[in-house]
Amino acid sequence: MLEKFARYPLTFGPTHIEMMERLTAHLGGKVDLYAKREDCNSGLAFGGNKLRKLEYIIPDAIASNADTLVSIGGVQSNHTRMVAAVAAKIGMKCRLVQESWVPHEDAVYDRVGNILLSRVMGADVQMVDEGFDIGIRESWEQAIADVKAKGGKPYAIPAGASVHKYGGLGYVGFAEEVRAQEKELGFAFDYIVVCTVTGSTHAGMLVGFAKDGRERKVIGIDASFTPAQTKAQVLDIAQNTAKLVELGKNIVEDDVVLIEDYAYPVYGVPSEETKDAIRLCARLEGMITDPVYEGKSMQGMIDLVKKGYFPEGSKVLYAHLGGAPALNGYGYAFRNG
Repeated sequence: MLEKFARYPLTFGPTHIEMMERLTAHLGGKVDLYAKREDCNSGLAFGGNKLRKLEYIIPDAIASNADTLVSIGGVQSNHTRMVAAVAAKIGMKCRLVQESWVPHEDAVYDRVGNILLSRVMGADVQMVDEGFDIGIRESWEQAIADVKAKGGKPYAIPAGASVHKYGGLGYVGFAEEVRAQEKELGFAFDYIVVCTVTGSTHAGMLVGFAKDGRERKVIGIDASFTPAQTKAQVLDIAQNTAKLVELGKNIVEDDVVLIEDYAYPVYGVPSEETKDAIRLCARLEGMITDPVYEGKSMQGMIDLVKKGYFPEGSKVLYAHLGGAPALNGYGYAFRNG
């Protein structure tokens, strides 16, 4: 589905799928849980899902003769970390807008984790005191204009790389990769669980798995706490991506399965249940999830298994999208483990 699109390789190749045997057993063994390790997909600054997206965006940036990648995220944004890493890798400058999306007061929140890595990699980091919104941000548009005013040639990458015209392509590729791995494994996954915020990871998967009729088996776990806006954005990105890849079938609103029960109390702040899920996964599988994204989707998957959402005998694939560096910004919450 992606043959006609230019791709700049930033990842190691297909990511590993492993069975979470101890977590499966802990939850009763009626549903087999697997993880696809997108968190281990590259040697670039701890990797993660944003690199799959950027592989299809960077050729356009290079073709545009840009010299500066300009993007935006929260203070502990995984996405901006990856944009900084890619800019370093390809020899471009990087301008990052880091907004105060998370009402979190840890003393070192703005000096550790993702934002520390972005600074180490040479990004020009601008802190802006504005709240969370998955839409297009004025501060980002101002940064783009500022780069131009200073003689630079900016290339604009929106939050999460999501509403970029090529933002959904990487996770169409994820679905194609899973299909190839399923042939090797000898079975197909019944459900795919993914964290959903800015939407293009979920949207790309939806389009990719629609090729074999599994679009509604992609179970998005909302972590935005703005689910109506998120669901609308997933649908819009999926529809645009389906046209790009010539899917040949329509994507409709009911194809976007988004479970809204786990994003509380607000974006970026983990509930006690999220923290419990992070600890459980770490102590049973040695697999680290973060308080903003993967901890909430892990909490969601665990709870759905407990509630019988997945029929007995189901094989569920958890997409681990990365983000562990953000844990450093929540040191107080996990001071005792």
